[in-house]
Amino acid sequence: MPVDLSIPLEWKTASGDAAKMLDELQPNILKAHARDHFSALFLRFSEEKTAKKFLASLVPLMKSAKAHMTEVERFKAEGVKGSPYVGAGLTSAGYRFLKVEAPQDESFRRGMRTQETRDMLNDPPRSTFDSGYHDEIHAVVIVADGADAPMTARRNAVLALVPSTISVVAEETGLGRVNSHGEGIEHFGYVDGRSQPLFLVEDIHAEKTATDGISVWDPSAPLNQVLVPDRAAPDPAVHFGSYFVFRKLEQNVRRFKQAEEALADQLGLSGEDRERAGAMIVGRFEDGTPLTAQRQEGAESPVPNNFDYGSDISGTKCPFQAHIRKTNPRGSGGAELPPRERLHLMARRGVPYGERADDPNADLPPSARPSGGVGLLFMAFNSALGNQFEFTQETWANNPGFPIPAVGVKPPGLDPVIGQGPRPESVYTKDWAGTRTVTADPFPQAVTLKGGEYFFMPSLAFLRGLGKG
Repeated sequence: MPVDLSIPLEWKTASGDAAKMLDELQPNILKAHARDHFSALFLRFSEEKTAKKFLASLVPLMKSAKAHMTEVERFKAEGVKGSPYVGAGLTSAGYRFLKVEAPQDESFRRGMRTQETRDMLNDPPRSTFDSGYHDEIHAVVIVADGADAPMTARRNAVLALVPSTISVVAEETGLGRVNSHGEGIEHFGYVDGRSQPLFLVEDIHAEKTATDGISVWDPSAPLNQVLVPDRAAPDPAVHFGSYFVFRKLEQNVRRFKQAEEALADQLGLSGEDRERAGAMIVGRFEDGTPLTAQRQEGAESPVPNNFDYGSDISGTKCPFQAHIRKTNPRGSGGAELPPRERLHLMARRGVPYGERADDPNADLPPSARPSGGVGLLFMAFNSALGNQFEFTQETWANNPGFPIPAVGVKPPGLDPVIGQGPRPESVYTKDWAGTRTVTADPFPQAVTLKGGEYFFMPSLAFLRGLGKG
C-alpha cells in the first residue's frame, strides 16, 4: 500500500511502503532529535567523484528515522541513551555540481542567496553576512546530540572523511539553553519550540494526554506538510526527503531588553505588570504562558499550547503584532480559512548559539546583556518553501497589514522579533483586555540575519547510491 501522505503516520505499526520510508528517511524531520550540542558544517565541492564518494561514506555514520524513534522509546523504557544524529543536505548548486537532477521546488532552485529571494524576504545584503556565507555552498552536514562528548566524537568522525577536494567554508556550533523548568529557551529568555506541527500519531496522543490537551488547538499535520518524494532516489514511492531552511539569526539581547523596558514605560506599566510588555512583543511570557490566556505569567509546566485567539478577536489581550500571533495566527489571521492557514506551518528545529557571561534567567539590567555574538540557528523542514517558510516571513512577519485588523483599527505593523523592513508604530492596549490604547514607538530590530541557505535533505537511499556512480 502506498504511503498515505494526507494523514499523520502511526510509526510503531507502520508496514509495507510506510515502513520502508521510515527505514530510508533521515531523522529530525518527522520527530525532533536532541540538539543541545550541535554542529553544522557547510561544504563546497571542487571535484564531482570525490564529493559523491564522501556523501555516500556518511551513511554508515547516519541512522534512519525509524532507528531514531526506536532509540527514543528505548530511552523512555530503559534509560539507554541513543546515538548522535548525523544529517546531510544539498543545495540546488550542490545538485548541479554533482550533475544530479535537483528537486523541483522553485524556491529551492532559486536559493536563499539570490537577489530575488533577498528582495522578497527583505533580507540584508549578502555582503553583511558572515564570511562563510558570501560564496556558493554545496552541502551541509549536521551533527547533534544531547551530550557534548558523543556529538564531538561523531563530528570528528565526519571530518575524518572529508577529502582535500572539499572545503569546510563555515561551521556553526549550537548549545541548548533551558529555564528553571528545564524547558528550552532562546537568548531573549523566552521558552522556544512550542506549537510544532505533529506528524506522528504517537506524538499527537502524547500531546493530548501529557500536556494541556488538543481540544482547542490540534497540532496534527499530514505527512505531505513536511515530506516530498526524493525523485533522484532509486524509488521515490518509498524514498522521501524534505526542504531544509537554515538561517543564522544574531540576537542583540541588550537592545531587545532595553526596548521591553521602554515599551513598559510608554504603557505606564509598573511592578510585576511590567513583564507584560515583553509578552506583548512575543505573545507569551518568558515561562511560556500565552498572553491571550492570562494577564500574568505563572502557568504550570509544560508550557500551555491548547489555545487560540477566539476570546481575543480585537487583540486587546495579545496584540496582533505579537511574534507568535504573526507566525501562527491559529485561525485569527483574517485572510484565509483556518485549514489553509495551517498549511503554512513548518517543523522548526532551531538551537541557540554563542557564549554569554550573564545568566539569561537572572534578573539583570539590560546593560548586563550581550549586544551580539549570540543568537538562534533557525532550522525548519518544509514540503513547499514558498508556501511555508517564505510565506511566513514575507506575507505574515514582514507584512504590516497582517493579521487583518477590524475596520478603523490601525494595522499591526511588522513582527517585532523577526520582521524585516521599515518598522511603523504599533498600537498596544494599556490594560489587559482593556480599551485604553497607546501608539508606541516602533520596536527596534534586535534580530539580524548573518547567513543561511536552502537545502534538500534526501533519503539515505539516495546518498548510498552516490557511491555506486
